[in-house]
Amino acid sequence: MECAAKGLVAEPCAGGGAQRRCGGCGAVAYCSRAHQDIHWSVHQEECSRLASHMRRNDLLKQFPFTFSVESPASNHTFSKPRCFFLESLKLHQKGFWKSECICGPEITSVKDLSISAEWDIGSSLCPCTEPETPVPKSLSTWEDYYQWRSLPLHSPAAVLLHWPLTLYHCIQLSRLQTSKYDGQDTLRIHYLGPEKELLQLAVFGELRALYPGVRLYIELVGPAVPKSRDGEVINISSYAHCSDESCCCKSSIGPKDLICSSVTFKLRKGLYHERYSDILKDSKPHLIIAPNAGVAAYPTWKPTIEIINEVGVPAFFTDFCEEAAHLASSCINSITGQPLRVPIQVNPFRQPIAVDNSALCLPCYSNCFVFGM
Repeated sequence: MECAAKGLVAEPCAGGGAQRRCGGCGAVAYCSRAHQDIHWSVHQEECSRLASHMRRNDLLKQFPFTFSVESPASNHTFSKPRCFFLESLKLHQKGFWKSECICGPEITSVKDLSISAEWDIGSSLCPCTEPETPVPKSLSTWEDYYQWRSLPLHSPAAVLLHWPLTLYHCIQLSRLQTSKYDGQDTLRIHYLGPEKELLQLAVFGELRALYPGVRLYIELVGPAVPKSRDGEVINISSYAHCSDESCCCKSSIGPKDLICSSVTFKLRKGLYHERYSDILKDSKPHLIIAPNAGVAAYPTWKPTIEIINEVGVPAFFTDFCEEAAHLASSCINSITGQPLRVPIQVNPFRQPIAVDNSALCLPCYSNCFVFGM
C-alpha cells in the first residue's frame, strides 16, 4: 500500500513503505504518524464510510468456486497473482486469457479483435455448446449459472464470463422488454468505455444462450478502440470453442432453434458524447452500460451523463469497489440533480479475482458494484 498522504504533503514519505494503518477504518495506511496527523483533515470525512465498506470485505469474497488465487512466492517466475493463477491452469498468455494479466498485449497492437475464440480448456469446463435446458427465468448467482450450464465449480470460466453475465444482470435490473423490429426480437445496447474486453469478444457469445432467438446489437464506444478499427462490425454467431478436438462445438452447423440468435458489435472510437449523434443514426439504445466506469476519476463523464439523462434511456454503471461507486453516485447526483434509480448494490456476477489496488485496502473486484440512473 502507498501512504495515503503521498503527494498531498510537502514532506517526502519515510522509507519502509506505508505500514501504519488507520485505526478507525483500516482502509488506508501511512508511512509515519506525522503524515497520518496531517492527512486527518482530509480523511476524517471518509473514515466512517470506508470502515463500513471494510466490514463488507468478507461478503465480497464469498464465491462458490473451488479454485483459488494464491499469491506466489517473492522469488517465483510469475510474481503477480493473476499471472501465477493463469500459469497454474496452463492458460497464461493463451487465447483471450492473454489480457487477464499485465503480460497481455496492448489493444492497439492486435490486428484482429475477434481473432481469439478459444477457451483453451476442456468442454466440461466451459460453455462451448448450447445449454442442455432452457435458460431459467432468472439467474441470480454464479452458482445458479454454473448449475444451469452444467459446469463444475473448479472451472475458471467465470474469470472471463463476468463481462456477459454483468450485462445480463443489468438487463434484468432494468426489466427490459425487447422490442419487435422486422419480425425479429432485437436488443440494442450502447456499451461505454470497453478496454480489455475488446480482446475477449468471443465470450459475449454466451449472450446467445441467455437470450435465445434474440439479435443483440452492441455499440462498443470508447477511446481504447483502435483508430484503425473505428466503424468495424464484428458478428458473434457461435460460442467460443473448447480445446477438445472431437467436441461438437467445432462443427460449422448452427442449431436450428437458435439460428436467429447472434451478437453483433460495432466499434466506435471516442467518447460517447462526442459520437452520440453519429451512433444514433444507426442505433437507438434500449440500454446503456458502462462497466468499471470510474465516473469520479474522469471529468469527461460529465457531458456523457448529461446526454444519458436527457434521453432517458436506462443506464447502468459498475465499478471496482464500493467507495468508487459511492463517489460516482455523488457525481451523477450533482450532474442530474436526481438520486440513482437503482441504488448501489453488489454485482453477483463480479469477477472472482481481486483487483490489485495499492492506494486502499478496500475489497476490489472487476464489475464489483452496480448502480443505475
